[in-house]
Amino acid sequence: MPQAEDARAAGADDARAAGPRRTAFDWTDAEARRRAEAGLVRTLRPRAAEPDVLDLASNDYLGLTRRAEVTEAAAEAARRWGAGSTGSRLVTGTTRLHTRLERELADFCGFEAALVFSSGYTANLAALTALSGRDSLIVSDASNHASIVDGCRLARAETAVVPHTDAEAVAKTLDAHPGRRALVVSDSVFSVDGDKAPLPGLADACRAHGAGLVVDDAHGFGVLGDGGRGALHEAGLAGDEDVVATLTLSKSLGSQGGAVLGPARVIEHLVNAARTFIFDTGLAPAAAGGALASLRLIAAEPGLAERARTVATTLHRLLTDAGLTSARPDAAVVSVHAPSPEAALRWAADCREQGLAVGCFRPPSVPDGISRLRLTARADLTDAEITHAVETILRTAPAV
Repeated sequence: MPQAEDARAAGADDARAAGPRRTAFDWTDAEARRRAEAGLVRTLRPRAAEPDVLDLASNDYLGLTRRAEVTEAAAEAARRWGAGSTGSRLVTGTTRLHTRLERELADFCGFEAALVFSSGYTANLAALTALSGRDSLIVSDASNHASIVDGCRLARAETAVVPHTDAEAVAKTLDAHPGRRALVVSDSVFSVDGDKAPLPGLADACRAHGAGLVVDDAHGFGVLGDGGRGALHEAGLAGDEDVVATLTLSKSLGSQGGAVLGPARVIEHLVNAARTFIFDTGLAPAAAGGALASLRLIAAEPGLAERARTVATTLHRLLTDAGLTSARPDAAVVSVHAPSPEAALRWAADCREQGLAVGCFRPPSVPDGISRLRLTARADLTDAEITHAVETILRTAPAV
């Protein structure tokens, strides 16, 4: 045994001589240093239960997440159905709230059927993976949301990325693949600059080639269209047999979850083929109940959508009149250019110190490399709050 002890001691001496022991995730330290040097460190900041700043950072476009009707509906759903859905939608995760929400969503937006998911992210993954495959083609806008990008990857289809909002490029790409099963996918309103996709042009390109059109209406639903019925309703495409919409329940509806809307046969296919539906735990009853209450409020108060658009155009006008660079908003997203990632971070932090929460987008979240403040034009903002927000942004703006 003395020989074994001597060998272990010698091994320990060798390890000490070789330096600190390497572990499996040492490489993350180098990644952390790289992010810090590039000014791209992200941190979690828990928000207060009661608002302590003016919020222009969230996606609560219609200001419904704290409406008494919505919070009480969510609480009542939890009391009646439990805190969780208890299983996947196909096992125990479907309640009457889920099916009622699906029916009313489809009716409100003008589609034949709808299917509710645990998030907008999983809804996009479902639509793209279940409606395409290895032998098909997906044509995707260069500025599409990360959930669309990931859906294209998981679909294992050939993916062609086309220039932003370029319907002619979509048509040319489809021309190059005649007879191929194809999907064209685009955000309706892009989350960075708040600009709209050319939906009529995309639909024309699809129909000329027998392709399906999938539109993520996360930032259009509740803001665009008659009474907030969405961008596809506004474009006259809602309910068409070759059009599918995805959306989130976490923005205009102020709750959580996602949905796919389209022809009944497409929804039936997703129930049987979409892995993020079949194998995911169903949306919690509280979220379904809150979303259903919000949907009914939107239907009863159609002026909410118009107010959100008015707030957006007002913010844009006041900021650009003062000399800032801001993309013209098509819905409720207002972006303001910053000179650098570091300046954007400092600008957002300075706004917060003065009682205003704004979003901050930096590379790699922005594909064009331009850092921005991102403002949410909420329908419940007062004129005084708009003035305060603009004054704060101007007062803290970095020198260019």
